[in-house]
Amino acid sequence: MNATGPSSAPSVITDRAADVAVVGLGAMGSAALHQLAASGARVIGIDRYVPPHAHGSTHGMTRITRQAIYEHPLYVPLVQRANELRAALEAETGEQLFHRTGGLMIGGADGVLVSGARRSAELHGLPHELLDGDEIRRRFPAYAPPTPAVALYEPDAGLLLPERIVGAQLSLAALHGAELRLGAAATSWRPDGGGVQVETAEGAVRAERLILAAGAWLPGLCPELELPLTVERQLFHWFEPASRDERHRADGCPLSLWEYARDRIFATFPDLGDGVKCGVHHEGATVADPDRVSRTVRPAEDLRVRTLLAALQPAAAGRIAQSAVCLYTNTPDYHFLIDRHPLYRQVILASPCSGHGFKFAMAIGELLAELALDQSPRFDLDPFGLARFAWPPVELSR
Repeated sequence: MNATGPSSAPSVITDRAADVAVVGLGAMGSAALHQLAASGARVIGIDRYVPPHAHGSTHGMTRITRQAIYEHPLYVPLVQRANELRAALEAETGEQLFHRTGGLMIGGADGVLVSGARRSAELHGLPHELLDGDEIRRRFPAYAPPTPAVALYEPDAGLLLPERIVGAQLSLAALHGAELRLGAAATSWRPDGGGVQVETAEGAVRAERLILAAGAWLPGLCPELELPLTVERQLFHWFEPASRDERHRADGCPLSLWEYARDRIFATFPDLGDGVKCGVHHEGATVADPDRVSRTVRPAEDLRVRTLLAALQPAAAGRIAQSAVCLYTNTPDYHFLIDRHPLYRQVILASPCSGHGFKFAMAIGELLAELALDQSPRFDLDPFGLARFAWPPVELSR
């Protein structure tokens, strides 16, 4: 990407001033744009592609949502708020945006997955069951958990439909008066008095506040910060089950996370009609340039996932129907980044959600809108701030 950060080069401003400009209209950006437009703010949304699209992190037909968050209990209230906002979006649009399937977290009792999910469930009083291997096999015959695996079963977990959600939020934002600048990459931005000026391929945009929710392209928009982010090439695969029966369907088969080796996670999604989706969580190659990532999935990559699926959900490992590449933008500790720019407080940095953010996206969009409107955010954002990295690494000056 040829985007740069703050620029001193003047430009002719071709658009009306906005209260807030949002760069990047995927999971977090589309949610923020919707919330801002619904509040009555004058907003402009900018994306280098036409979302929902398959170039970033927000695609693939389904995304997991769960409340027994193994990563940390602090995420539980955030996903609960996101669930409320998703239900409201479904009511407003009349679209089904979620399939309740239940969810299994399977692994060693003392592993990061089961123990972490149990900690969140117990701390927040979430409905859940603890199952041994025999009970997993009896209740969910598609699965072949290794001995001595156990599981935490969460009945309210399920699958979100990311493309539908992003499309619904952008449509409603436009209905509320948001201006959408699609297919026009933001190439740079600069402070403009107390506001900002954003350069795009179709002219400049001036706004009082700027939300940068550009995912893998965020480092290129803030090179002055040398953000501690890495972009990871992530794969997902869809298999046609060898046995086309109800064992793999969403109405009889929960989504599952498997700690198949210490601290290593494999995800399987029940069949909603497109096959059994699965993928290894993390372990992908680092991407130097998100515009040059290889979108070709190699046979060896297919084989590795087939081997895992055949061991854990044997009858699902039939023909590969399709494979896809998406991008994780990771922080060093794999928690989110939500903070104001350390020099320009009118600029908000949004997410890099380290591969587990879509379930929280609507709540994060609400938080971003609150920050942009100078309201007190409803959740404590200190755990997601730059300060935890002792960042920036050198003193910055204006």
